[in-house]
Amino acid sequence: MTAFFILTDLEGPAGIDSFTQTRPDDGFPERVEAARALLTREVNACIEGIRSVYPDCRIDVWDGHGPGGLIADGLIGGTYLREGQPYKKLEGYTALLFVGQHAMAGTINGPLCHTYSSKTVSYYKLNGTFIGEFGARALIAGTQGVPTIFLSGDDKAALEARMFVPDIETAVVKTGHGVEAADHLSAEEACRRIKDGSAKAVRRTAEFMPFTGIAAPYVLEIGYLNPLQGNGESDDPRVERINDRTVRISSNDLLSLPI
Repeated sequence: MTAFFILTDLEGPAGIDSFTQTRPDDGFPERVEAARALLTREVNACIEGIRSVYPDCRIDVWDGHGPGGLIADGLIGGTYLREGQPYKKLEGYTALLFVGQHAMAGTINGPLCHTYSSKTVSYYKLNGTFIGEFGARALIAGTQGVPTIFLSGDDKAALEARMFVPDIETAVVKTGHGVEAADHLSAEEACRRIKDGSAKAVRRTAEFMPFTGIAAPYVLEIGYLNPLQGNGESDDPRVERINDRTVRISSNDLLSLPI
């Protein structure tokens, strides 16, 4: 059966350019709820695009935003997933698509750019290559034989995606001018582009190769924004503390790394 996996995040949709829209703890619940509605609408546009080509396919949607970014009962035509890391078990899926993606930490003029944690992480490097959430998860999919075919989000996220998957289909829904500054498409135009782009992507699925450009053994270096606590020792023999803000984790198993 043809099956597609959609991985989502809350920082990438049109209309979102402030962390008060993505962090419930910042004290603006109405802004977060409005942002979740924007993401849900964009995901539904992606589902609609996929189903315009494969009306009877299976579509699973993972809510990848830490505190939750989707309105689960607002999805139309896709199965909502929340628990665990299901993108690490993609065998049998036809392709992976990203909706609502942001660029990696440190990206110039990348709106809401970060890598896994906007509050604690400075950067990730995998085998010497700076990598964000897109590259890491596209690689995870690729090692399972699943190609990454589509991304929607800001213009910097789209550029980052093309570094790893040069022929990926993208739908740029906003242009970044700073960490909390962007020019946005209307919600209607953003959804139109996502629907059209995802439909084009799934039509081209056979043209995409799984991304496998970083091979084992793996060394993941994580730089932190603030000094680490403790004496620097770890019970995990894979972990080496380089200095008070940097650790390296070595493994032959990509899925065992915190990505």
